Amino acid sequence: MKRHLMTSMFVAACLVCGSMAEAKVQLPSIISDNMVLQQQTDAALWGTAEPGAKVTVKASWDKKAKYSTTADKETGRWMLKVATPEAGGPYEIRISDGEAVTLKNVLIGEVWFCSGQSNMEMPMKGYGSQPALGSEDFIVSAKASRPIRICNVEKQSSTSPKDSCAAVWNENTPEAVANTSATAYYFADALQAAIDVPVGIIVSCWGGTPINTWMSREVIEKEFPNFSTLHLDGKAPMRNNFQEPCLLYNGMVHPLEPYTFKGMIWYQGEADLYNPDLYIRMQKSYVEMMREKFQVPEAPFYFVQIAPWWYGDTEGDHVGKFNVAQQKSLSVIPFSGMAPTCDIGECYVIHPRNKQAVGKRLAFQALTKNYGFDKAIEADGPAFKSVEYKDGKAFVKFSTRNGLCPLNEQVSGFEVAGADKVFHPAEAYVRENGIVEMSCAEVPEPVAVRYCFRNWCVGTVFNCSGIPALPFRTDDWE
Repeated sequence: MKRHLMTSMFVAACLVCGSMAEAKVQLPSIISDNMVLQQQTDAALWGTAEPGAKVTVKASWDKKAKYSTTADKETGRWMLKVATPEAGGPYEIRISDGEAVTLKNVLIGEVWFCSGQSNMEMPMKGYGSQPALGSEDFIVSAKASRPIRICNVEKQSSTSPKDSCAAVWNENTPEAVANTSATAYYFADALQAAIDVPVGIIVSCWGGTPINTWMSREVIEKEFPNFSTLHLDGKAPMRNNFQEPCLLYNGMVHPLEPYTFKGMIWYQGEADLYNPDLYIRMQKSYVEMMREKFQVPEAPFYFVQIAPWWYGDTEGDHVGKFNVAQQKSLSVIPFSGMAPTCDIGECYVIHPRNKQAVGKRLAFQALTKNYGFDKAIEADGPAFKSVEYKDGKAFVKFSTRNGLCPLNEQVSGFEVAGADKVFHPAEAYVRENGIVEMSCAEVPEPVAVRYCFRNWCVGTVFNCSGIPALPFRTDDWE
């Protein structure tokens, strides 16, 4: 009898413990220890709990405020927003539906969403035979005490929107730094050093991916119906598991919604090289989608202009056309900026090793447009403003604040053409007032100019902050 009673009590205890375990709040992986929440905003927290249960949230930075909501009666899902203070920490957040979960070592600061294809994915430790220039010093000197936090989203594709993914926040340790995006980390490093607050980067990227795979089904079907979505319903075979429309949005973006961030950096485009005009529309739609899904309507969007590469034909002009299309995106995407890379490409390696320059140039965009450094540095590359043809020469005027460099030196990458529409390399010199003077013996009467328009062409003209001039064309010839 006594043994039976003890057995019954044990079973009952197991049932109670089991029910408590089931009732315990479940959080998405991105809501975890070590995370960074966006400062001075209403930051989203969400998860699941016992259906119909009251969920309460208490943050250690606020001794008075206590937030609560009710989990959905059918699914148990819940979401609420908490007011965050100025940058600081570490803090704790206690979330409970009767049994508490405590998040520790939480920082408040600036959060940036980092996405794209292989040039964003390329880690600080490099790819095989493709190093990230100078990364070793950053890796070995990384200290967990430095307030940079890294969240790498594990690769996952899906034909339907996922509610969860593997996305763990790590401190700034050598291992974490070595295994995260070089572009994103160099961005975070420059940003954190300048503004001296915690910086968190959420890195969600996959090499070889076109922009359409990062977009939702609703956007693709409404705005780009030429892309088939039959594979999402199993009505058409998939060529692969990550390059088809919507697959990476479903697997690597949707599970992160609506984590609150400051802005986005984006390094992608090589997979869309041969559709430059379409890309302008798609990038605009992608940004609008992200701002809507993450509830940040004015989030800045800073992207990388793809670097020169031979693409099977060094003299081809696909890179030039795509670069021009990327520049046009700036006029149709509010709160955007671009980091040019025409000076750091490598002819036969599509992943330029100088990711530090890329990350810094993205950081300069953010620092000048969002953090008050606009009078200190000139983050935008000099852009074509006008051209004058006189005495057999072409005089190109660039928009720039403090002129061009190297002053009075010969520079390369410029081409001129006459009425026959045949371009020839020009002899070009940087002059004062943001002007480049050029001439060509084969073209006595130039009528058109191009700069850095070939697949492989190295940028040679810069502003005084070291940002390269943007590729351009004055003609509209095919």
